[in-house]
Amino acid sequence: MNLLLLDDDDFVADGRAILRDRRLKHVREIHRAAVGETLRVGRIGGCVGAGRILRLDEGALELEVECADPPPPPLPVTLVFALPRPPTLRKVLEQGTAMGVKRFIAIGAKRVERSYWTSKSLRPEALRESFMLGLEQGKDTVMPSLERCPRFAAFHRERWPELRAAGRPLLADAGPAVIWPSKGAPSGHAGTILVVGPEGGFIEPEVATWRDGGCEVVSLGPRTLRVETAVVALLGRMIGPGALAEAATVHPL
Repeated sequence: MNLLLLDDDDFVADGRAILRDRRLKHVREIHRAAVGETLRVGRIGGCVGAGRILRLDEGALELEVECADPPPPPLPVTLVFALPRPPTLRKVLEQGTAMGVKRFIAIGAKRVERSYWTSKSLRPEALRESFMLGLEQGKDTVMPSLERCPRFAAFHRERWPELRAAGRPLLADAGPAVIWPSKGAPSGHAGTILVVGPEGGFIEPEVATWRDGGCEVVSLGPRTLRVETAVVALLGRMIGPGALAEAATVHPL
């Protein structure tokens, strides 16, 4: 845990918070902190700063909190991905959040099992846990969002035109060679819409639909990667030197 996240309910007074859940256990057993020490903290939806430990025992962690620094800027990417099986979904959300993604859109596709849409991993408490773990890792405080669009055709008819107009659309697909845009987002675009398919990839008619919808096809090479691996690799290109994110400063919300 790189950042101890605090919710409004944790505060018992102005600048004073008490924790009694997994965060208490983590600070005691992993950080092995002691009274008087200072931890890096952040208020969900707000600033980051420091929390001085006033009390630490089996029952509670009490902190004197002062937060004044802004959280890191978001990655200007909307991640559109075919809903994967639940364990993979948790990894995608956690790792994408840690890398700065604030808008996730899960969609249906031919190779997406219908049962995935009723998974416990899509319940509000499960999504919050995945987002919290990502924020703690990335030292961030701004909670992401997840939209669900189970029907592929309806998504392209009802949602895609708006998304397409909000940024540069890229469809990630396995290819014979590494193909990646060398220039930043075109002038007037606020960010990038990154589309990632299911484990076996989009079927050919679906790929054609993405192309017809204005997507530029990019590739990391000929190997077929797991969804969570592909997402991290693709986002890594966008936050590294010379990547697309260098020219984009506003997240397309």
